Amino acid sequence: MAAYSISQTGGQLLSVVVGGVVGVALVLGTDVYRRSVQLTEVRLVLPGSEMTFRTNTDMRQAALRMFFQAATRVATRPLDDGSGNLREALTSLKTLFDMYREPLESGSAPPPPANGDSVHELILDILNFELAPFLATWHPRLRAFEEAHPGEDESAWSENAEFRQALRELQAGLRPYVIGLGEIAGIRDPERHLRRSAWHAAHRTGGIPGQDPARRPTTA
Repeated sequence: MAAYSISQTGGQLLSVVVGGVVGVALVLGTDVYRRSVQLTEVRLVLPGSEMTFRTNTDMRQAALRMFFQAATRVATRPLDDGSGNLREALTSLKTLFDMYREPLESGSAPPPPANGDSVHELILDILNFELAPFLATWHPRLRAFEEAHPGEDESAWSENAEFRQALRELQAGLRPYVIGLGEIAGIRDPERHLRRSAWHAAHRTGGIPGQDPARRPTTA
């Protein structure tokens, strides 16, 4: 409206300038609004700490991306005894470690919020206290076995069972962090995505949810 009024008085060039300034202001204002809209507070009680997040759109999007990166990997998915590949499991965990670390090292992570904790502080705890110690312990051990017994199956590794138990402990340690990422992202019941459904549990054993195994139908 200001640009139109100026143009009516003959100031066409000035109207273009004013119009450009107004347009830029609107774009910046919209971006600020988008980043801050729907601020909600999320409080997480984690192992050894308590964190409070004032989440905005950017934080929720970052947390959502990180939640699904972990929820689709062995970091949270069961690796049953006698199944899976230990080298692939370690590679998956190392890939997750690198994906989580990259925004922190590249500087692409947004600055900490003025109030509350940053989702990247949560990621630092995952990296430093969960993933890094596990990888530093088990990567050299498995590599030593592979180099000493090239081509031999991992089942022959004397530390196979110990590795699997350590992996289960790592998954248990990561679980509250990953669920916390889901809560920050605004996912309804994020824990649901980290456990096998009743249908899948029964399907693996050939049963039907809610049916007594002793009463399963038999075929002639």
